[in-house]
Amino acid sequence: MSDRLAQLTRMLEREPGDAFCLYGLAQEYAKQGDLATAIVYYDRAIAADPSHGYSYFHKARCEEERGSVDAAKQTLQRGLEQAIAAHDAKATHEIRAYLDELA
Repeated sequence: MSDRLAQLTRMLEREPGDAFCLYGLAQEYAKQGDLATAIVYYDRAIAADPSHGYSYFHKARCEEERGSVDAAKQTLQRGLEQAIAAHDAKATHEIRAYLDELA
């Protein structure tokens, strides 16, 4: 386990519902190529903070890399709805652009 993963795991033990920490763990697992585990942590981050658009964006990237383009599109659609509701213009733009790429 990398130092970063170990640090984030310790942080998560103290704050199990911390969306930022869950997102960080997902990013680390994705970076290491463990896409299945990354998706689990993205899902947990989304459950903890449904308005965090980048959790959807990066989860969709993992799904696409695993060959699940339809799942990626569904994830992006949910993320787009949340980003719009949260008035997050940057996330809205990036999620919409990625969704258009997959269309």
